Amino acid sequence: MTRFIQLFTGVLLLAAAAGAPAATVEVRVTAVEGGKGMLRVAVCDRERFLKQCIYTASAPAREGENVIAVPNVPKGGWAVLVYQDENGNAELDRNFIGIPKENYGFSRDARGKFGPPGFEDAVIEVRDEVTVASVRLH
Repeated sequence: MTRFIQLFTGVLLLAAAAGAPAATVEVRVTAVEGGKGMLRVAVCDRERFLKQCIYTASAPAREGENVIAVPNVPKGGWAVLVYQDENGNAELDRNFIGIPKENYGFSRDARGKFGPPGFEDAVIEVRDEVTVASVRLH
């Protein structure tokens, strides 16, 4: 009986998630050094900001504006992070004191003074079927 309740609860949670409104976040990345590696995009909620974000996408870096779509993001407040993974190791490389060696940026062009910006500085509201987030790499 306990196994049945667990399965039933799981099915209900999946059905609720499937019915939750979701949108595509269209990330427009500028100041890209063309032809160098991949652009890695993460769309994060407050809890996972600067950690392991659930919604991600990547694309080869091209000179000029790059547009990368991140589908199925639930409506609400989200922060977008992008970095240019020039060496393809899927990590934002840093120097010995922790300063990024690869180009990166946040939604709303958020910047921190002595470290990364806070979630509130980068948060965007995902509401429609497509939400556009502009990110300039630094």
